[in-house]
Amino acid sequence: MFVETGGDTPAQARAHAEAIVRAAADGTTDSLIVDDPAGQRALWRIREDASGTATRMPDGTEAWPGWEDCAVPPARLGPYLRDFRGLLSQHGLRGTPYGHFGDGCIHVRIDFDLLSETGVRRFRRFSEDLAELVVAHGGSLSGEHGDGQARAELLPKMYGPELVDLFGRIKDVWDPHGLLNPGVLVRPARLDENLRFAVLPRGPVDVEFAYPHDGGDFSAAVRRCVGVAKCRTEAAPSGGVMCPSFRVTGEEAHSTRGRARLLHEMLAGEVVTDGWQSTEVRDALDLCLSCKGCRTDCPVGVDMATYKAEFLHHHYEGRRRPAAHYSMGWLPRWLRLVQHARAAGVVNTLARVGPLAALGKRLGGIASERRIPRVAPETFSAWWRRDLRRRVQVARRGGAARFGGDGPEVVLWPDTFTEHLAPQVGRAAVRVLEEAGLSVLLPPTRVFDYRPDGLSAVAGLLPSRRGRVCCGLTYVSTGQLDRARAVLRRTLDLMRPVIDSGLPVVVLEPSCAAALRTDLPELLPDEPRARHLADSVLTFAEALERFAPHWDPPRVDRPAVGQTHCHQHAVLGDAAERRLRERAGLDGELSGGCCGLAGNFGFEEGHYDVSVACAEEQLLPAVRAADDGAVVLADGFSCRTQLEQLEREGGRPGRHLVEVLAEALGITP
Repeated sequence: MFVETGGDTPAQARAHAEAIVRAAADGTTDSLIVDDPAGQRALWRIREDASGTATRMPDGTEAWPGWEDCAVPPARLGPYLRDFRGLLSQHGLRGTPYGHFGDGCIHVRIDFDLLSETGVRRFRRFSEDLAELVVAHGGSLSGEHGDGQARAELLPKMYGPELVDLFGRIKDVWDPHGLLNPGVLVRPARLDENLRFAVLPRGPVDVEFAYPHDGGDFSAAVRRCVGVAKCRTEAAPSGGVMCPSFRVTGEEAHSTRGRARLLHEMLAGEVVTDGWQSTEVRDALDLCLSCKGCRTDCPVGVDMATYKAEFLHHHYEGRRRPAAHYSMGWLPRWLRLVQHARAAGVVNTLARVGPLAALGKRLGGIASERRIPRVAPETFSAWWRRDLRRRVQVARRGGAARFGGDGPEVVLWPDTFTEHLAPQVGRAAVRVLEEAGLSVLLPPTRVFDYRPDGLSAVAGLLPSRRGRVCCGLTYVSTGQLDRARAVLRRTLDLMRPVIDSGLPVVVLEPSCAAALRTDLPELLPDEPRARHLADSVLTFAEALERFAPHWDPPRVDRPAVGQTHCHQHAVLGDAAERRLRERAGLDGELSGGCCGLAGNFGFEEGHYDVSVACAEEQLLPAVRAADDGAVVLADGFSCRTQLEQLEREGGRPGRHLVEVLAEALGITP
């Protein structure tokens, strides 16, 4: 039994719950009163998500409505459920009932095969048998939601043909031309007609991602959406993200459900007839922030960010892309060119010359309201090499040079943002990890090929080409999946020694860590190294918790505000970060929702207003309302940039957790 209480105080609410439990004691075998807010939220999520969660069997196969709310008298519920399960077994079907047992009105999703003729025939036979079973137990075919087209053909089993005929004659009196709800209740269509899956492709669609949870079938991935509409919320759920663009526009087409439905129609080809070239689908996906919030917050795990990347890949295949795809999609390439040309100072100067900056933004498809981020004069990797040389020189002179702790080795991933735009985050991470006793390495920058002549590993290594590791995030988010796959293969070649040694890889940027954990193995499903690298990825807090469990972080003892990164929430989880903040005395809950910048999204022309509206939902109000001494935490470069650009006057900068800890330790990176 699950009881919602509405007392004015926690004590009153608990007393209320205890009174209800005592009143039901005669029929209650056990009870548990949950007064912890987190526990209550978890229970409510189980209840709210049940209709979506039940659409998947434990083995991942699909389940569907069809007998969603037939009802029997509560006193007959036990015998009816026994007969119901027997009928499922008889037809070789499985189902997960999830409510409302107290009313005798059973919601259940059943693993019908609605894609094949054999499966549809089984659906019909089962439906006819179940209708007779419900009537035999004195029940109703529809206990809550009405008969509609799903059960109307079977109403004669409950009412008898004479009464159903009377229904028809009465309707003819008031609706002689049959204009109102034709085919519903009176002279209905067959229950196995007009099933929405009949028009879908019979075989898997040729796609780029592996869709491992849907058997590689893009159609099955799109079918995950069953219209529960948890994405249609006016405010972000507590700690949740989905769906920020809908909350800004309020339009169905900008909800996860609306976008999934459009993709369904695109695959069906009846309403949306131009397939991957559809402008309707493109326009609906345009305001998707690729925050991946739906991957976790949606009860059935719809991953619209992946679907968007898939669509953009096919939509622009062989065609000219928007300018932003070249300017921001290729950001790692442009920043490396700036580095090789030693032109950071020149780029930064030009970006501050109004007319030149305006021209550059116009050519690059960047919103005119945005300021171009400053490129660091020294990359993180360059600092690393310089610092390493300094330590070697100190050691040679007989000084005390520290080269890391005595603990395990970890590889610190120099993502594009940390490498070129925020190297101070990488420097702080090196110092804190070493302070915790870990030895920090960086990924190789040269690919080595094994000679096929049987020589030893050392003698048989031949230097080949140079390169930099990259998670491919900017290429994925703009749908340039061929380029993303090439970048990821080069990264796997570079990371071969790290993968072979089984070293953990610490990634500071949440979006990059999420890309390595999910996009990498889903774009390269037949590459074993991809799965190995994905499994080795850790966040900064996870690395400390796993490899330096006895290290005590410095006490900051200040309130903390900010926002959990969308990809952290959706893919990585933030339990380790929460525990680290608690141990460091950083009190306070971080906001849900999305910062609105979301990588390239908030920089693209036409997205600025939506981007700002997303930030104004939770992040900016929380920061403005915080005490003067509060720490503003933002582990993502996008989140920090959004705060910097929207709260420039009198605003407090967002900082990565590693920067806060390094400052508390008195370490100068």
